[in-house]
Amino acid sequence: MQQLANVQEDLPPARLTSPGAWLGAEMARDTRWIEVLTPTEIEEIDAAIRHHLTSGRTFADISPETFLLPTLGPRLKDMLQEVLNGRGFVLLRGFPVERYTTEQAAIAYLGIGSWFGSFRSQNAAGHLLGHVRDTGADINQPATRYYQTNRQLEYHTDSCDIVGLMCLKTSKSGGESRIVSSYSIYNAMMERRPDLAAELFHAFPTDRRGEVPDGQKPWFDVPVFNWFDGQLTTIYVGQYIRSAQKNFPQARRLTEREIEALAMLDELANDPQFCLQMEFLPGDIQFLHNHQILHSRTDFEDWPEPERKRHLLRLWLAPKEARALPPSFAARYGSLTPGERGGIIVKGTTLTFALQPA
Repeated sequence: MQQLANVQEDLPPARLTSPGAWLGAEMARDTRWIEVLTPTEIEEIDAAIRHHLTSGRTFADISPETFLLPTLGPRLKDMLQEVLNGRGFVLLRGFPVERYTTEQAAIAYLGIGSWFGSFRSQNAAGHLLGHVRDTGADINQPATRYYQTNRQLEYHTDSCDIVGLMCLKTSKSGGESRIVSSYSIYNAMMERRPDLAAELFHAFPTDRRGEVPDGQKPWFDVPVFNWFDGQLTTIYVGQYIRSAQKNFPQARRLTEREIEALAMLDELANDPQFCLQMEFLPGDIQFLHNHQILHSRTDFEDWPEPERKRHLLRLWLAPKEARALPPSFAARYGSLTPGERGGIIVKGTTLTFALQPA
C-alpha cells in the first residue's frame, strides 16, 4: 500500500469494518432494508398531496416544511441516517401508486425525497425530476445515456450524494435493480490484490458525455477510490472511463495495471456473493448512497403498449448531513458544500420538473 502515499493524505485501513461493508448473499436473507409504509403513513402522504394541489405551490416549493409528514417524516430521517452512515440503501414499499395520476405520484415522490435532500439537476436539460424509460435512443450517440434504453447497465455511481428511484410501472420481464457495496469490493481487492486496489486511487479521465460545464474539459479526472476525512468514497462509471480513452486522445492514457484494476472491480461487482438483486414493485421507492453503493440494472423486455411501458421516476439528492468530499470531486460536483452540491449544470441549463420523458 506504499503506492497510495503519493495520492492520499493518509493511508486507508487494510479492511473496512462498518455496516456498509455487506455482501449481497447476506442481504438477500436479511430484508430489514425493506421499509413498509403503514396505513397511517399512507394517509399522511395522501393528505400532503391534496394540500400541495390546493396550495398553489409549484414542485420547486416542495420541502419537508411544505410536505408535512408528522409520523412518516421522523422515520424518513432515520432512513436517511441508515443511507448515509449505515448499509447505504433502503427500499420503501407500500405506496399505492395505482391510486394516483402521474402528477400526484410525482408530488408524493418529491415530497418524500425532500426529506432526504435538495433536488439536483440530472442532465444538461436541467431535469430535477428524471425519467428512467426506454425512449428508443441510440446508445452510440454521444449524448445518449443508458437509462434511455432497455440495455443492461454496468455498475456505476451517479453524480450526486443520493439517487432515488420510484417505480410507476414495471417491464414485461427483466429490469431488476442490482446493487453492491464498494466497501466490500475494496475489502476483497485489498485481501486478494492490494496492488490493484492501490491503482484505483489514481485519477481516471471520465467522459462527460457531452454535458460540459463552462470552461471545463469534455472529461473530468477523479480517482475511483478516495480516502478522505476517514472514509472511503467511491465514484465510478466504467463505460465513461473507457469512452474517454476512445474519444479524447488528449486525456491521460490508462496503464495496463489500471485497466486490470478496473476489470477486477467489475468482476467483483458482478459476483453473486457481492451483489444484491431486487425486483421493483409498483410504488417501490429506492434510495442509494452513491459514495458507498454501485448500482446497475439487468436488460429488460418492455410491453408493446406505450401506456404499459416500464417507467421509473428518479431524483438526485443532496442532504445537508452528507459527508465531506475530497477536492477532486469539485470537477464533477461543482460545489463541495453539503446540501448544495452534485448534479449537472451547463451553459443554458434551465431547471425544470418534467412529468414526461423528454
